[in-house]
Amino acid sequence: MNDFDYIKQTFELAKRGLGRTWPNPLVGSVIVKNNRVIGQGHHVQYGDAHAEINALNNCTESPEGSTLYVNLEPCCHTDKQTPPCAQRLIKEKIKKVVICNLDPNPKVNGQGVAILRQHGIEVEHGILDEEGEKLNEVFFFNQRSNSSFVHLKLASTLDGKIALPNGESKWITGEVARQHVHYLRSLHQGVIIGAETLRKDNPQLNVRLENFQGEQPWRIVFTQSGKLPKESQIFHDEHSHKTLIFTHAPVDLKLPPENILQIKDLSEAFGLLKERKLINLFFEGGATLASQFIQDKRVQRVSYFINPSFLGSGKSALSDLNITQLQHRPKLFNLESQWFGEDLMLSGRVQ
Repeated sequence: MNDFDYIKQTFELAKRGLGRTWPNPLVGSVIVKNNRVIGQGHHVQYGDAHAEINALNNCTESPEGSTLYVNLEPCCHTDKQTPPCAQRLIKEKIKKVVICNLDPNPKVNGQGVAILRQHGIEVEHGILDEEGEKLNEVFFFNQRSNSSFVHLKLASTLDGKIALPNGESKWITGEVARQHVHYLRSLHQGVIIGAETLRKDNPQLNVRLENFQGEQPWRIVFTQSGKLPKESQIFHDEHSHKTLIFTHAPVDLKLPPENILQIKDLSEAFGLLKERKLINLFFEGGATLASQFIQDKRVQRVSYFINPSFLGSGKSALSDLNITQLQHRPKLFNLESQWFGEDLMLSGRVQ
């Protein structure tokens, strides 16, 4: 085992916190002494101990003189719920720390490394840093842009249609693909739709996976008119308290007043999302609204499910993007593909 192997091990540990750590990053840690792993841990959920602390607490023997591996720089500031990790590593007399990524949080960003070195601890960083940044793409984007990360899901036929001319859309994709969408929902803090999707589909927008025990996402509806069907499921089910309305006009609904937010534009909406620490959002419905998000550069990742069928006419996956030159069209990079039954999913970052 070498440094690369142990950093890869921290990635696998970090993934155990998927969907539970927001707005914190995914972090795993491994402690090695005399070529043996003596402790490991991960950040389980927001508000709980960090990965390094859990790894130290899980040690089978004294960690003094050992090497600690972690995929994100140990924190060093005290204005948070949990104690700083760098100071604990110093106290435990860790000999060396190997880090994948420096923490982009301005309260850390190299300061954790500096404190460790000041106390005689050898530090290396940058090991598999591209893989580490991909693992925590939401956290890195949020810290650098101070804005929420939006993951847009689209599903269409080969000719880009999402519904028949009469609006019938259930179902374009198969059951396996729809199950994966539930998994994707489980990884996000909120699910966004437009008012027209609510009117036509009356969706539940919750996670319906077998044995799912995580937090249900917020349901976030954007409306221009404020006219929403009062009988919609999301206003009456057991998760109705986790429904947010962003509206340009007054809304008459029996929701907590703080859940109905009148806005002027998307910038104001994203400011309010930031205040609520909702940094990781899944956009599921509304061609017009999705196009507005893309034009406003609010979409960072797209996952496109393509069914091998044709409709010829009908509703398109997106509306007009006001593109007049080919070189200005949005593109995806770092593409990945995966089959779900007969449906192909292409997923990539927006350039």
